[in-house]
Parts: sequence; structure tokens; C-alpha cells
Amino acid sequence: MSETANPEPPGEPKRSWRRFLRPGVILLLIAAAAFLLWRRFSGPDKPPPQTGRAAQQGPAHVVASAAHKGDIGVYVTGLGSVVPIYTVTVTSRVDGQLMDVNYREGQLVHKGDLLVQIDPRPFEVTLTQAQGALIRDQALLENARVDLSRYETLLTRNAIQEQQVATQRSLVKQYEGNIKSDEGNIQSSQLNITYSRITAPITGRVGLRLVDPGNLVSANSTQIAVITQMEPISVIFTIGEDQLPAVRQRMAKSTLPVAAFDREMKNRISQGSLETIDNQIDPTTGTIKLRATFENKRDELFPQQFVNARMLLQQKRGVTLIPNAAIQRNSNNTFVWVVGSDDVVHMRNVTTGTAGPAETEITQGLNPGELVVTDGVDRLREGEKVQPAVQNGPAIKVGG
Repeated sequence: MSETANPEPPGEPKRSWRRFLRPGVILLLIAAAAFLLWRRFSGPDKPPPQTGRAAQQGPAHVVASAAHKGDIGVYVTGLGSVVPIYTVTVTSRVDGQLMDVNYREGQLVHKGDLLVQIDPRPFEVTLTQAQGALIRDQALLENARVDLSRYETLLTRNAIQEQQVATQRSLVKQYEGNIKSDEGNIQSSQLNITYSRITAPITGRVGLRLVDPGNLVSANSTQIAVITQMEPISVIFTIGEDQLPAVRQRMAKSTLPVAAFDREMKNRISQGSLETIDNQIDPTTGTIKLRATFENKRDELFPQQFVNARMLLQQKRGVTLIPNAAIQRNSNNTFVWVVGSDDVVHMRNVTTGTAGPAETEITQGLNPGELVVTDGVDRLREGEKVQPAVQNGPAIKVGG
């Protein structure tokens, strides 16, 4: 009986292949991880990206402007308010009932226009009584004068006593006095009738109605309306006492123009002139009040409106001017950046004079035509080359 070998179980060769494959995969993963770690920690360092001026190639771009000859004004500015030259509070001068109101609120009235009508009938009655008393006293006076003439004739003939003539003369004077009193009563009644018609004392704008028809008004106590003069109108503003000598000196020579600006000092509202200066300085604030008048033809200014008053003291002509943006300051100096002939900027100290809203006078350190940087000064360094964009010209580039 022959022996037979046991056959190999199925799938044995496949298990042998997997046994060799698994270690290879693990080795491959370890090698990949080692390569990545090597690239990360031993690779060359890259320089960081450059930013700002370091990343720029070429000169810095700036905006420049040329210094030039021009005119600039010396101004004095003060806070003020619009004040009417005349303001009238209308009241009644007689007692009575208010019958009619003949104006509209906010209406522009003229001097002499009828505003309100007070009942005139009580004064008309008083006038009639005074006229009747005058007629009676005139008749008595006429009779007394006839008697006096007769007595004087009899006295020359010694027909009556002198005492009787003297008494008659006194009676004549008494009647003459009565007539004067009657005439005064007539004039008073006529005046009251006139006062019952209340008219505008000035030309101006009337405010809100303060009393309605049908109410009883009292003399000199009941306010009926307020009228403010609008044309012309004034602005009262203050300046410092140290500015007063220059203002008085210029005022003695010519009229000083004054412009009224809005609260933000951006828009000019109206143009006028200085009228007068107050007679004393306020010791608590060290300021003095000035009044300027304005025609106000188009009602640009309104009473009690807040304004900024700018007064022109002097007009400087032919001075060196540069934009305000070109002027730089530090703790010690006032300076500008000047663009040289080779487009290289240099810091230069300057002395400023009068400053305006857009330009400033340079009294020392800069000549007309020289180019100064107005935009981009925060990026400049001494001796740096720039590429200027000139806003105005002609410009003179001086050597550095």
C-alpha cells in the first residue's frame, strides 16, 4: 500500500504573498513621512514678501505745487449775532376795546400803516362835550367883555366904583382861562381819537399777534405787536482787546468791509461794513463789541441768527504764497519739503506770515517758483528721490 502526500490546503500561496506585501507598504509610508519631515525642517528659508516702500521700485509719487506771488488779506474774525438796528414793541396809549387787527403775522409793514383800531366812540363823546363847553365859555367871555367896556366908560364919569371894574376884569380873565381849558380838552380828545388808530412807528417785519380783537387793552401796558427793522440790519460781534488798536487805526483811514459767514465758516451769507465800536472793553472776557451793518436786501440775515463775522483789515499784495497743505510743523520748526532740480526732496525751514483759508504767506525761506510737496509728505525722507505731479506752474526746480 503506497503512501500518498497530503495535498496543500487551498489558498496557501496567497497568504504567503500577503505576508511579504505588508512590510513593504509600511516601509514605504515611513519613507514618505521621513521625506516630508526632511523637506520641512532642512529646506532653504524663503525671504518674506516685501511691503510698502521696500516693495516699490523707483521714486515715490508725490503731489507738488509751485510757490507764487499773490495777494492775501489780513482778517479779524469774531463770533456774533444778528441784531436789528431798531426793534419796537407796539403798545396802546389809550384804554379801550380792540376792534380790528389790520396786519398779518410776519407781514412787512411800512411806517404809518394802520395796525389795529381801538374803539374811538368814548373819545368822540368826550370831544363833543369839550366843544360844547368851549362854545358856552366863549359866550360868557363875550358878554363879560361887553360889561367890562361899559364899566370902564362909567368909571371915567365917576358913575361907578373902581372896585366893580376890577371885579369885572377878573371875571373876563376867568372866562379866558375857561376857554383855554376847553381848547385843551378838545385837543386831548382829538389826540385820544388819533391814538385809537395804532400805526406802525417804523418800517419792518411784524411778529406774531399778541392780542386778539375784542379784548380790552390798557394804556402803556398791553403789548400788541413787535416790529423789527430788516433793512438795513446789523451784526454785533466781539474781538480781542489786543486787536482793537489795529482796527481803530484802519477805521480812521477807511471803511472796513465785514463779511457774515455761517456757523461752519464755509458759506458767506452777506457783505457789509463796520459801523461803530463799543465804548468800553468787557474786563471779564477781554473783548470788545463791534457793530457792522448790512443792507440785507434779500433777507439773508435774520434777527438773533448766529454768524461768524470776518473783517478785512489789510490787503497784502505781491507776497509769496503756498498751499496750506505744504506747511509742516514739529516741536521746533515750521518747514516744507522742497523738490530740487534732480527731483530730490530737501527739508527747509520757513517763516510764515498771514494765513488764509487756502494759502499762507511765506515771509522767509522760500522763493516764488520753487516747488513744494503738498501731498505725500508722510512718506518722505531727506535726500530721497521723488516723482512729483505738479498742480500749478510754472515751477523752478532749484539745486539741492
